[in-house]
Amino acid sequence: MPWSTDLIQWSVPPGGTLVRSPVPLTRRTVVAATAVAVALPLLSSGPPAAAVGAAPPGRSPGAAAVGAPPGRSPGDDTGRLQAAFADAAEQHGVPESVLLGVSYLQSRWDGHQGAPSVSGGYGPMHLTDAATALAEQAEQAEQAEQAEQAEQAEENGEHLAHGHADPRGDEARPLDPEPAAHAPRHAAPRADELPAALNTLAHAAELTGLTPEELRTAEAANIRGGAALLADAQRALGRGASDDPADWYGAVAAYAGADTREAAEVFADDVYDVINSGAQHVTSEGQRVTLGPSAVTPDTSAADALGLPSRPRDPDVECPRTVSCTWLPAPYQELGDGDYGNHDQADRPRSQPVETIVIHDTEATWDTTLDLVQDPTYVSWHYSLRSSDGHIAQHVATEDVGWHAGNWFTNAGSIGLEHEGFLTDPDAWYTEAMYRTSARLVRYLARAYDIPLDRAHILGHDNVQGPVDANVPGMHTDPGPYWDWAHYFDLLGAPFRPTAGPEGGLVTIAPDYATHTPGFTDCGAEGEPCAPHGSSAVRLHTAPDPEAPLVSDPGTHPGGGASSDGVNDVGARATAGQRFAVAGREGDWTAIWYLGQRAWFHNPADAPTAVPARGWVVTGRDGAGTIPVYGRAYPEAAAYPEGVPVQPVVPLSYTIPADQEYAVGMRTDSRYYWAVSFDPAQHTVVRGEAYYQIQLGHRVAYVRAADVELRRSEH
Repeated sequence: MPWSTDLIQWSVPPGGTLVRSPVPLTRRTVVAATAVAVALPLLSSGPPAAAVGAAPPGRSPGAAAVGAPPGRSPGDDTGRLQAAFADAAEQHGVPESVLLGVSYLQSRWDGHQGAPSVSGGYGPMHLTDAATALAEQAEQAEQAEQAEQAEQAEENGEHLAHGHADPRGDEARPLDPEPAAHAPRHAAPRADELPAALNTLAHAAELTGLTPEELRTAEAANIRGGAALLADAQRALGRGASDDPADWYGAVAAYAGADTREAAEVFADDVYDVINSGAQHVTSEGQRVTLGPSAVTPDTSAADALGLPSRPRDPDVECPRTVSCTWLPAPYQELGDGDYGNHDQADRPRSQPVETIVIHDTEATWDTTLDLVQDPTYVSWHYSLRSSDGHIAQHVATEDVGWHAGNWFTNAGSIGLEHEGFLTDPDAWYTEAMYRTSARLVRYLARAYDIPLDRAHILGHDNVQGPVDANVPGMHTDPGPYWDWAHYFDLLGAPFRPTAGPEGGLVTIAPDYATHTPGFTDCGAEGEPCAPHGSSAVRLHTAPDPEAPLVSDPGTHPGGGASSDGVNDVGARATAGQRFAVAGREGDWTAIWYLGQRAWFHNPADAPTAVPARGWVVTGRDGAGTIPVYGRAYPEAAAYPEGVPVQPVVPLSYTIPADQEYAVGMRTDSRYYWAVSFDPAQHTVVRGEAYYQIQLGHRVAYVRAADVELRRSEH
């Protein structure tokens, strides 16, 4: 979503929330701004505040594993972390299940490889030390060359930072070319200038006698600090130590630093849901942690003593009751000269269907995200989700069209969800709290709009195709290969399971996230390896050999450039939940039809990265040489009424032989939403012939029903 820029000013207003204030930027300057990562995004502990965020430079892959004993590799002693939770719980009188449950919601028990979180938090217990985190980020940013950052953003298509297309998705309305002014960068604030929610590590140091450095870098110390904070919160609420997890609801609700009672209670409810259902996870360092299920009914009245404000839910909010959700509307207002922002009023699903939900990450701070969506000269999306506690803000009614996907056809038929985070730092940003509330929201929206819970309808922003060839290289890459799609669909109640026998004609990509660790580069400096981590993505080769070249993608690499293992390069990648037609099997390798090629991925029987599936596929009609594929399903020229300009129906330049098969995600009628005026009464939906959405490569595409034959792939 938001972009990175060097127009940053630090301040702390009377409310205590750290604010990074931007010089106002237009849509044009959003695209043109020279990118430089300057600071860590921070959790808002008060009202929404204006800020401009930047993707942090990637952490060094050579950094020592947090908490790993000297001379020992991170994979050794896989019970070390489990023992640390038991020891800390006993030392501070906190039930072990409570300590494990809180940590699971904050970090899924991961130490983040020593990187601070979106709230300036460190380690499995997410102890916040925002002043140190900001200083670290500022130091890293000073070492980055602005030109290199801008070039990388252009090459990798950073979130809304590319200049290849109108972010609204419709070139009929020009962008404001006004240039941006420049402002000085100020020093990060001191620890004593920060609100308590952003400085819990200092309090943990006081309670434990451990140094801040130990609490930031040693997992066992960090867990002790978290246990001490829970015990201190329990005392502050006037409740004594107890072995019964049910007695700790108030302390748990206080832990995430939420600013409303509703958000605090949703966090606590999720912790107790984990305690009741149990959980197990292997961290990025190979540490296996288990929380056995136990029946606990917490004393929810303990939250009364927190004294947090309780705000009635706005009637405009469209969220399930099981999440904390507020209404923060995006502006719909005239800007002069026929321009308006920053979304379109519509009447979905009566006017046109809502077929997909698009999962984004923000690449920016929570405050930045809220500030930008309230800017009428920027773009829009329907919901934002906060990392620390899963709180949701809704900005656009789901019946209206947000400008979030970079493809106008997709915008017109989708709902956009922005998740606070950065695709290169999965553990530091994509929290369990956010995964859970996001899954509840998606289930709610899927029921409301009759959207199937599969990866053809629940898309990543990186799965959205460029409308035409010129757009393809600059399309976005979030939420990236580290978003845990399998876990997300487990939470959605739609896990990736076999639906056919071992010789099925389709496969669903489904690597084991914890143990599947393909190497990526470019999380920091170009060419620099990313820290090893579990991933949802499998890499695709031209032959059943790990040394074979990666398959090529002429769309993302125009001019014949080769696909790479870059974290933002989707040219040779298939991701969990995506279905492909099988093109061959050889030993431990499986081939799929992908961008007109036979693409091979490693799929051994003892550690499968895909499961057999059945479903519908398309192939070319008899006599055809190739199958034309499109980035959008627009109507034929004859379908347009007078006064609505005909949109070109131009196939993408991929060559797809007619005898290949591609998995079908849905059948859709072509349509074009003509909406370039402020008055929605003047908007028109043009409808035409039928298309099928197919899994072309990492991104979906569309084929005309008249160009293909549809058949069922069974086995």
